[in-house]
Amino acid sequence: MTPLERARSELKAHPLALDAGLAAGVLVCMVAGSFALPHGTDGVTWGIRTPAPLSLLLMLLAAAALVPRRRAPRTVLALTCTLSVVECVTGDPRAPVAMSAVIALFTVASTTDRTTTFRVGLLTMTVLTAAAMFFGPLPWYAQENLGVLAWTGIGATAGDAVRSRRAVVRAMRERAERAERTREEEARRRVAEERLRIARDLHDVVAHHIALVNVQAGVAAHVMDKRPDQAKEALAHVREAGRSALSELRATVGLLRQSGDPEAPTEPAPGLSLLEELAGTFRSAGLPVEVARADQGTRLPAAVDLAAYRIVQEALTNVRKHAGAGARAEVSVVLVGPHIEVTVVDDGSGESAPGNTAAEAGGGHGLLGMRERVGALGGTLTTGPRYGGGFRVHAILPVSTTDNRVEGGTTAPGEPV
Repeated sequence: MTPLERARSELKAHPLALDAGLAAGVLVCMVAGSFALPHGTDGVTWGIRTPAPLSLLLMLLAAAALVPRRRAPRTVLALTCTLSVVECVTGDPRAPVAMSAVIALFTVASTTDRTTTFRVGLLTMTVLTAAAMFFGPLPWYAQENLGVLAWTGIGATAGDAVRSRRAVVRAMRERAERAERTREEEARRRVAEERLRIARDLHDVVAHHIALVNVQAGVAAHVMDKRPDQAKEALAHVREAGRSALSELRATVGLLRQSGDPEAPTEPAPGLSLLEELAGTFRSAGLPVEVARADQGTRLPAAVDLAAYRIVQEALTNVRKHAGAGARAEVSVVLVGPHIEVTVVDDGSGESAPGNTAAEAGGGHGLLGMRERVGALGGTLTTGPRYGGGFRVHAILPVSTTDNRVEGGTTAPGEPV
């Protein structure tokens, strides 16, 4: 900070001291002006005169009145105007006491609105100019009398200009602060949404693959002694599911890396193009899955494609965990107008499969995650038991959307996973 800036900050911190210094400076100017004689006998010459003791007293009082000008600007203006009128009536030769009234008028104009400034300024100019013209020893048309009119007008105009500039600067600062707050709030909102999206992806990946690992490990333990070949096949599926889970987790967590971290994987997010591979992993785990597609190869937005894939993944995981032994699942993807409809149904009895302890561990957040995904895209989701047994998950997602926020989309409640 430069010495000048330091001095300005100190003065702003002590406004009363600043006003006292201003009052002292005005007093010096008034006293100096009271000793100067601008008109001599031979035209425009300068000379020395001696002010009257009453004029010196009036100048001292007017300067002292300027000290509290920030606290009571209108009172100070009234007091300095009164002292100026008294000087105009009694002073001979006249002293420039009106200088203090000009400073007081500037203060009033810089702290009030324009209408008040106009009214107060007009009244001050009228009173001081009339007193100078009609009660002073000089002719009413003298330059000193017209100077009172000019200086009071300048004081009011300058004060209004300062007030306008302060208002503009204040408005600009408020807009900048508001924009900064809005930016920070938007950044926090985006971070929260991204965390929620990553949490959903992690849940879907972990729930799917861990369910498959659990089933295959149970099968391997069940047939280890009697059918070792089938146990080896089940363990191979366990290994493949674990490798796939690690790969997807690595890709998802890679989104959280900082700029200086190692480069994250660049594999595309899964979508309906991998639907047959997804169904194959469940078939290898012992769940018969039939896939029917009537979407005519429609190219979906990335968010919709990922959401459809995750819904099918989560729904089939729920079937494997909750539908019971011998259950079958059907997956259908149909393009209906501007929407893609994804349906997963099963005919299970609701009893857990052998070796599946995940269903016994309590509820989860699968259906809640599906509802959040569909709702974020402006679609609808219905879930619930089927008539005659089984469970049905039906999602309607927009094929093309300009706003991924929910505007009236509804979701039906379902049982927790």
